[in-house]
Amino acid sequence: MDPHLQKVVGELEAVEAAAEDVLTDKQQIVDLSRKQSGLREASRAVSSLIKSRGECKTWVAAGNTFIKLPASKVKSLLEDDQLELDKEITGLRDGLRGKVNRLNDLEGRPDVVGFGLKPLSRAETAAVRQVLGDRS
Repeated sequence: MDPHLQKVVGELEAVEAAAEDVLTDKQQIVDLSRKQSGLREASRAVSSLIKSRGECKTWVAAGNTFIKLPASKVKSLLEDDQLELDKEITGLRDGLRGKVNRLNDLEGRPDVVGFGLKPLSRAETAAVRQVLGDRS
């Protein structure tokens, strides 16, 4: 095969692999977000159960097995799962920035402006509000 053609095919394969990485991460984020939504729904249902009945036991599916546990324990397990999913989603989103930049480099596009921005932390937001409140 012609060396120039081999180079073009190699570059296209690299672009395709980078695009596949980006799409895979995006799909994982969507799947984890759906799972997170289900956990929020379950957590609200358990909270309303505790509110209406007080401390009681409820059935929980763990794989292929159902277990009867105290509702407060179920709520704490759901919250722990929620935190784990938050960490996974955050990690995927952080990694996605680099993968998109790599894809843009391979395609010869400039980096996306503002794509690396992160939201202010609560402490930073409170400091901004305090400064703005002092000016009023």
